[in-house]
Amino acid sequence: MSTQHDQQPEPPRLEDARDLAGVADDTERLWTPHRMAYVGGENKPADPDDDQQCPFCTAPQRDDEDALIVHRGEVAYVILNLYPYNAGHLLVCPYRHVADYTDLERDELLEVAELTRTAMRVIREVSQPAGFNLGMNQGPVAGAGIAAHLHQHVVPRWMGDANFLPIIGRTKAVPILLADTRRLYAEAWR
Repeated sequence: MSTQHDQQPEPPRLEDARDLAGVADDTERLWTPHRMAYVGGENKPADPDDDQQCPFCTAPQRDDEDALIVHRGEVAYVILNLYPYNAGHLLVCPYRHVADYTDLERDELLEVAELTRTAMRVIREVSQPAGFNLGMNQGPVAGAGIAAHLHQHVVPRWMGDANFLPIIGRTKAVPILLADTRRLYAEAWR
């Protein structure tokens, strides 16, 4: 005679998500196929040490609108992140192709710090965030997408901006176009 304890539970049923596209269920999907460029490393240099392939070295050679540059300093500049964590996510980059924070020259160190401070003021004026995340990911193991060229992240944050999408849907809704954000920040830069 078999008891309840003798019965094995059924293993969970796995479904291939490709079979669910267009199938109505209780899940709302926000499709973001443009993110595949980032996930697949489409814009990453084949040789990270080659400054001719580095997006942070080549961006200043283009016009500001095309490159999404907000401000140009003497030894560093401010650019919108092409793959933002949040709307208005800026990067502060030295012009020089340098990977490690400890290798910055004094004038680069000072200007990166000053541009970060000014970026926070500009973002506050234009976008009224509740706070910021500031940081550098040093090396691929630390999450640096372009590890060979140091860049400081300036990420504005609002109450409730980390809703369920990034956690469950692994998707981030960014409510403003990069070109519009660049224009607003560039106009507000002092």
